[in-house]
Amino acid sequence: MAEVPAEVIRQLYATPPDRFVAARDAAVAQARRSGDPRTAREIGKLRRPTVAAWLVNLLAIRRPELVADLTQLAESLRAAQRDLRGGTLRELSAQRRAVVGALVAEVRRLAATEPAAPPAGKLPLGEVEATLNAALSDAEVAEQVRAGRLLRASHYAGFGEVPRPQLRLVTGGEEAPVVPDRAAERADARRARDERAARAERAGRRRTATRELTRARADLDRAEKELATADEAERDGAAALDRIETELAELERRRAVAEQELSRARLARRGAERAVAAARRRAGEVEAVLEALDAEEGDADTGDHAAD
Repeated sequence: MAEVPAEVIRQLYATPPDRFVAARDAAVAQARRSGDPRTAREIGKLRRPTVAAWLVNLLAIRRPELVADLTQLAESLRAAQRDLRGGTLRELSAQRRAVVGALVAEVRRLAATEPAAPPAGKLPLGEVEATLNAALSDAEVAEQVRAGRLLRASHYAGFGEVPRPQLRLVTGGEEAPVVPDRAAERADARRARDERAARAERAGRRRTATRELTRARADLDRAEKELATADEAERDGAAALDRIETELAELERRRAVAEQELSRARLARRGAERAVAAARRRAGEVEAVLEALDAEEGDADTGDHAAD
């Protein structure tokens, strides 16, 4: 059976689920073009992960050193449970909560760098946390997480992989049940308390996150209303400016027409002034001629009277 190259697997399982099928089909086509139909068939068998599983795979692919720390912690927890080391188990349980919380925070940061990831408020971080806790208890889940090939979120109802051994007392070649191990019972009780405390802590975080989400949504609603008001004011302002610019353009056109008419009127006035001056000169000249004629006629009349 052909084996799918590890790099192809990493690329596919680091791809957001809504793009997984298209990326897988492209990888199948590439394998076929390379003349490797068996690998193409194996790639085609790969299944799309859920969003929560993709986030865990993304953590394993992008931050393998953190998942290695998780695996080491899981081994220590299982060893402490098998040996019923209560003090060590309590310390490791506290460390488990801190490590899982840090890994969930890292998953949130990784998702923020993925353009196709769901919004932060819709990330299934609860399923991610449950899967990481399951990996601390179940070696098979831990291996899937480490390999970055998880298909769906995992859950683990209890804590601890190895059941408490059934101790039997041998007397005279005959086996008989003994009284239950009180230390084991106390360890179970401590584990139960730790689990209850962890659930209470998660519930508290969930309530806090819910309140913050409510406030954030209220802030978003107010901001969207303010944005709508600002958009409307901007549109009104733009419309008013357009009207003013239209009116200003009309006034500029009318001003140009008036300036042209004024220029023509000034030219006509200067022409009229020249015509008036010429007419005055002509009238003066004619008046002078008439005065000369009147003078001549006066002289002639005077001569006639003298001859009589």
